[in-house]
Amino acid sequence: MRPSPMAVRAAGGCSTAALAFFRLRPLGRAVRPAAARAGGHFALYGGCRGRLGHATLVDSVLEELRSRRRVRVSAKIGLQGTKELSDNKIDKRTLQKGLLLEFQKDSERSLLAVVERPDGKKNWMVTDQNGILSSIKPQQVTYVIPGTIDYNHSRITEFLEKAQDLLDPTVLECAWMELSENNKSVTVEEFAEIVYGSKESLESYCAHFLLSRDIVYFVKVESRDSSVYQPRPPAQVEELLRRKLAKEAAEKEMEEFVQLLKSAKAMPLDSKPSKDSWLMEEKVKQKIESLQAYAVDACDDEQRRMAGNILKAMGFSKTSSAALKILINVGYFPVHVNLDLYRYDVRIRYTEEVLSAAEEFLAECPDSDMHIRKNLSTLKVYAIDVDEADELDDALSAARLPDGKIKVWIHVADPTSLVQPRSIIDREAMHRGTSIFLPTTTFPMFPERLAMNAMSLQQGKYCKSVSVSVILQPDGSIAEYCIENSLIKPTYMLTYESATELLYMNLEEEEELRILQEASSLRAQWRRSQGSIDTAMIEPRIKVANPDDPEPSINLYVEDQSNPAMQLVSEMMILCGEAVAAFGSENNIPLPYRGHPQSNTAVSAFAHLPQGPARSFANISVLRAAEMDFQKPIPHGVLGIPGYVQFTSPIRRYVDLLAHYQVKAFLRGESPPYSAGDLEGMTFIASMHVKVARRLHSNSLRYWLLEYLRRQPKGRKYKALILKFIKGRLATLLIIEVGIQATTMVSTGKVGDEVSVVVDAAHPRDDILSVTEITEVSEE
Repeated sequence: MRPSPMAVRAAGGCSTAALAFFRLRPLGRAVRPAAARAGGHFALYGGCRGRLGHATLVDSVLEELRSRRRVRVSAKIGLQGTKELSDNKIDKRTLQKGLLLEFQKDSERSLLAVVERPDGKKNWMVTDQNGILSSIKPQQVTYVIPGTIDYNHSRITEFLEKAQDLLDPTVLECAWMELSENNKSVTVEEFAEIVYGSKESLESYCAHFLLSRDIVYFVKVESRDSSVYQPRPPAQVEELLRRKLAKEAAEKEMEEFVQLLKSAKAMPLDSKPSKDSWLMEEKVKQKIESLQAYAVDACDDEQRRMAGNILKAMGFSKTSSAALKILINVGYFPVHVNLDLYRYDVRIRYTEEVLSAAEEFLAECPDSDMHIRKNLSTLKVYAIDVDEADELDDALSAARLPDGKIKVWIHVADPTSLVQPRSIIDREAMHRGTSIFLPTTTFPMFPERLAMNAMSLQQGKYCKSVSVSVILQPDGSIAEYCIENSLIKPTYMLTYESATELLYMNLEEEEELRILQEASSLRAQWRRSQGSIDTAMIEPRIKVANPDDPEPSINLYVEDQSNPAMQLVSEMMILCGEAVAAFGSENNIPLPYRGHPQSNTAVSAFAHLPQGPARSFANISVLRAAEMDFQKPIPHGVLGIPGYVQFTSPIRRYVDLLAHYQVKAFLRGESPPYSAGDLEGMTFIASMHVKVARRLHSNSLRYWLLEYLRRQPKGRKYKALILKFIKGRLATLLIIEVGIQATTMVSTGKVGDEVSVVVDAAHPRDDILSVTEITEVSEE
């Protein structure tokens, strides 16, 4: 047999990059470089970098092939041409027993098989290269190998081994270089003749294999009788090669990254890479952040594609939970990571610009109100808050006047003595909206050194404040009020628990605390007479000491808002809000006035329910949406007062800070810095972030409550209160000892009754809580 023209040209040398550009799917083993084949059919000596002086060899081969009669082995056995095969027009008469063919097993695999027998009207039974008998449709056939009659499937392995020696992808580049000069197209058999010097079964199959999987040099076109492959234009080949190289580089990067993940996953917990180490190299950072975005369902199309590839390479399903599992396993996330922080893109850190501005405020300590600040440092001042409070914005004082009336002072921290409207610190606070309080940490509205030191009230130190003083009528209504800049010196920093103990002790030297309690009672009675609605619930609080540990320490506190000290503080805060609203109305000051229309359901509708969580839950369920006005007070039906302005938390709530800006300007004799329209727009921006903060707090609190329950002994009994019935005996319960709601069937009882339950399952990551009622069985 004569040597092929390509073999003759081989000594010139193909591009050494060609092999890198052709990652053909191996048939049975890795593709080897082409070697001299027994029988002298093929001998490629390194490719064809040089050009032929004349194209006569290729031309002569094509001319000879095309001048021959179009009678192929396939025709001799009654087969249609390649075009018909590729066009999925194969029917039962096309295939015969004993033919060797290639068929599409699935989207990623093509196999060789021998035809065994018909299967129904159109399908055929075949035995593939793995010895598996299966039924295929004619549309699955991709190539019928010519010259294979009465072929035995046991010979397929030998056939594939011989094919390996011919499957050198560099021949594609060589053939393209020659054929593209004259833009000559070829059939599979012509290509086999040119490249291998033969168009017999083995050579034709190898030509088909290379051409059908080539995505760079040749493009398949259809002629009347057969499939034809046409060389692509040089510019297109160059671009395709560039893309292929980029793709292979990306695949290599992906392979290295997946190996990095597997290595980190296998490391002991205390040896895993730190989170920062994953973010040092840009290529690694992109991939790890794609997984992170996928885990929180907040990824763009490119991140979704990249994360999907990573998950597939790691053997995981393409789910957000799988991405989270990987990130935890490699140490990027702790076990109890709060995904909401990433899902809502929470502002956790401050920019250097904001921090620098904060330091300037601290260094200068300006106080434009110093000349009008009243010294109230002789008053006994009680600051009462939760024990882990970092920001203390309010405190209380009280005295009994000679006429027997009670005068109370609500002292509020004065952050506007440091922060000016429209400053960089102010803008940052507006775009945070509020401090975020989570069981694991606090994200303050202001930089920490401002919020927790310079702005906060501190025991035994002189503190700048805004003091709202109110004289009460004997019925609890407001007789007089006054707002002034002040200087106070907090006497006590008390928790609600310690303040309640002091109240119970009824110490003579703490007369001011007793007066505050008396004022609180008067105010509660007066507000009830005005139609206020009780919404006090049992509120859980959790403090997690070491949240990054797999088993962190959890401290649970369940607060009953009927606690005397909590009621005292709550009443004084409401009183302050009413006084500020009256002050704003009297002086025509634009303020963020908050109102709440009365419910369509009368308060008496739930009078039959026991006072406490059951009645409060019912009251809350029928409340109408809150309203805002920025020019005048509006009634607050829930609180039972004619007007209300949030004023007592300017360090942790931006809307309170806005009220301070407006009131403080008036006290200085200046025009308010913001119009009603300004306030509305700024309140809207801040309130969007407040909603996110509330959701964060609620979700995080529930997560840790579920984690707390998960750790409790199996079978532990809990007292639960029936809050409402959903359908039949399916009820919403409040687990009293934990302060969390659950749903289950109850056998007896009505709203407000107690039942006993056990926790069947608590899964914090999946937000699952399952409880079952325990029915008490009396002993006979």
